[in-house]
Amino acid sequence: MERTLAVILAGGKGARLEPLTRDRAKPAVPFGGTYRIVDFTLSNCLNSGLRKIFVLTQYKAMSLDRHINLGWKRYFCREHGEFVDVVPPQQRVDEHWYQGTADAVYQNIYSLEREHPDYLIILAGDHIYKMNYQLLLQYHLEKRADFTVGVLPVTCREASRQFGVLEVDEEYRIRGFQEKPVEPRPLPDDPEHCLGSMGIYLSTARFLFELLCRDATRSASRHDFGGDILPAILGDHRVFAYPFLDENRKHVAYWRDVGTLDAFFEANMDLISVDPQLNMYDQDWPLRTYLPNIPPPKFVFSEPHRCGYALDSLVCSGSIISGGQVERSIISPECRINSFSRIQDSILFEGVVVGRHAKIRRAIIDKDVVVPPGEEVGFDPERDEARGFVRTDKGVTVIAKGSHFSPVAGEYCSLS
Repeated sequence: MERTLAVILAGGKGARLEPLTRDRAKPAVPFGGTYRIVDFTLSNCLNSGLRKIFVLTQYKAMSLDRHINLGWKRYFCREHGEFVDVVPPQQRVDEHWYQGTADAVYQNIYSLEREHPDYLIILAGDHIYKMNYQLLLQYHLEKRADFTVGVLPVTCREASRQFGVLEVDEEYRIRGFQEKPVEPRPLPDDPEHCLGSMGIYLSTARFLFELLCRDATRSASRHDFGGDILPAILGDHRVFAYPFLDENRKHVAYWRDVGTLDAFFEANMDLISVDPQLNMYDQDWPLRTYLPNIPPPKFVFSEPHRCGYALDSLVCSGSIISGGQVERSIISPECRINSFSRIQDSILFEGVVVGRHAKIRRAIIDKDVVVPPGEEVGFDPERDEARGFVRTDKGVTVIAKGSHFSPVAGEYCSLS
């Protein structure tokens, strides 16, 4: 692992997560109250012994850059050759923005070569899962592979138009690839499932550099690992699929691409269940993040007519439940829930203030939003949409970062 360099692709727009990605990149979107999405990939790297990491950014990278600098630099020692570096587009070899996942790595090939790695592992910074990359490297070496792809079984219905689908032989050598097919080819012994690509790639560094340079000269290429690099090497090289081994240690492997608002909402709501699918409390595979110096959460008032409490919920540091009622919700750091308000089945990001007698149901409220006294969110779809709130297909109301209500007319306004 000391000779392996990790490259985390963290430059995606995350358009389907609007408005949560209006001011931040998708990997920087908060998750589970305390974490950011990118924390899961970074935690995997640290727990796997990977201590040389480039994080490639592109769109709206300031929040992500700040988070990594505040929360992650302290885990790495430069004097021992360890680092996690946030790398914006250098345009060293091309004046264009990244054209695809392979192009993002190619445009930073100069920085990668300077580290003289033996192996390169390419990771996505916007997926939530637990994985030991050391086992992936061991598998790659045992197979004497030129290129290895992380895979997991998914239903054919789920994979349709969403996943790259791989065909393998009995040794798990990849024999075919479909790029987000409408009708994925199922596994030979399971007509309901297929092998989906996780967007994880491992290769000998020199071999990958040659592939990237060759792909960069092809004008017809989309410069994507799944769509271009992988199909071009299937016939002539040893390309293997690595079955996902989940460090979450549940009955069903946990891997989530929270690329839509509804998927994001459901993955968060899982965390407050009695036995959540994602175990965030496993000290054998710790999840790390930036934790500011703020006081513990506080619950105020225990009176017959006014009681501050939270049931089946996550309440983060710095938050005060002051006579309000919270049920089945996630309250991020430094929120304020005032008296007689009620929050149900909702996610509140950092710094949200809920006024007295306000009611919130099935909503995602982004950072620094102030909900005025007596307001209701998530009860009247037409009124929510008329105020400019986003309504998902499954009826979740989403309020953008830094938004506010007019105290006079109750209309929605955007501070941006």
